[in-house]
Amino acid sequence: MNLDTAILGEEVPLGKLDKAVRALWADDNGGGKTRASLMNFAIYSEDLSSLEKNTQLLAGVTREHSCRALLILNDPGAATMSTRAWITAHCQLYDGKRSVCCEQLSFLLEGGGADRVRNVVFSNLESDLPLVLWWQGELTERLDERFCSVLDGLIVDSSQWKNPGAGLRRVLAARDGRKIHFTLGDLSWMRSHVMRVTLAAAFQNRALLAALPSMTKLKIVHAPGHRAAALLVAAWVGRQLGASLQRTGGKLAFQRKDAELLSIELEEGQADGCPLQTLELSGPGVSVSVTRECGSGFVYARTSQGDAAREEVQPTPRDNDADLIVEQLSRFGGTTRYFEILPLFLEMAE
Repeated sequence: MNLDTAILGEEVPLGKLDKAVRALWADDNGGGKTRASLMNFAIYSEDLSSLEKNTQLLAGVTREHSCRALLILNDPGAATMSTRAWITAHCQLYDGKRSVCCEQLSFLLEGGGADRVRNVVFSNLESDLPLVLWWQGELTERLDERFCSVLDGLIVDSSQWKNPGAGLRRVLAARDGRKIHFTLGDLSWMRSHVMRVTLAAAFQNRALLAALPSMTKLKIVHAPGHRAAALLVAAWVGRQLGASLQRTGGKLAFQRKDAELLSIELEEGQADGCPLQTLELSGPGVSVSVTRECGSGFVYARTSQGDAAREEVQPTPRDNDADLIVEQLSRFGGTTRYFEILPLFLEMAE
C-alpha cells in the first residue's frame, strides 16, 4: 500500500531518532517555543489507511494534554521487514507570545511481530512519565503480558471486536497475570455515558422510582456492530438493580429481589444512527425512554405513568473518538464503575 507520509513530518533513520528529538527543541530561532510533556500517549493500529486520521487525532489530543505522542502503524503481513520513523511537533499559541509544543514520533513497521512492536514502544518513551496506549481494532498476539507490563492505561473499543467477551477476558488476563494494574478504558462504554446519565436522572421522580420494581422489560436499540455497547449498558442496569442474570429459552432477563422478572430485548436500529439509539424501561402503565438522534446534538427523555406524560430535551456533549479520548485522559484512572459491571457483561456475552 502506497502511503502519503508527508503529514508525519521529517523522516529520520531509526538510530538517529533521539538526536533528531534533541535537535527539534534546540532549533528554536528565538521563537519562544516551549516543550511540554506530562505523559506518553500512543496509538497502535494495523490499519494503514488510518495514518492521516490518527495524526489529526493526535494533534487534537495535544491541544488538551501535553504529552509525547507516538503513532505506531504495523503491517504484520508485509513480505519484507523494515521500520521507518518520522518526527514532527504540534504547537499551540500560549498567552499570545510563545508556542507550547509536543512532539509526535511516528513508526511504520512492516512484518512487525510482538518483539519488534514492544521494542519500538519501550525504547521511545519519555522516561518516568506514564504511558497510555490506544489499541485500535481487534486484539492480536502482539498485545501480550510483556507489552502490558509497561502500560499505565489501555484504551480499547470492544465494538470493533468479533467476540467482545473473549477480547475483554484476554485484556483482563494480561492485566492480572502479573498483577499489572493498568487502567482500562473502553470507547464502547464511554459512548453510552449521556444515555446512562439521562436514564438515571429520570428516576429522581419519586413516583417513577416507586414503580421501578413493577417494570418488566429493558429494551435497548443499537446500531449494527454495536451490540457490545448495548450489553454494557444492560449490565450497568442490572448492576444498579442488584439483579442476577437469568436465561430462559435462549433469552436474557434480570432477576431482582422482591421485583418482577425484567426481560432484556436488544434490537438493531438504523445503520447510520448513533451507536446507542434507544434505552427504555417499561411495565404495565409505566415507561421511561431515552432516545438519541445522531447529528441533532440532543437526547430526549420521555416518561409515561398512568395519565401523566412528560418529555425533556437535553443537549449532548461532543463524543466522537477524539473527544472521548481527551475525556478519558482528563480523568485518567477513573474507570471503577466499568470494572464493576464487567463480570455481569462477560456473563451476558457468553
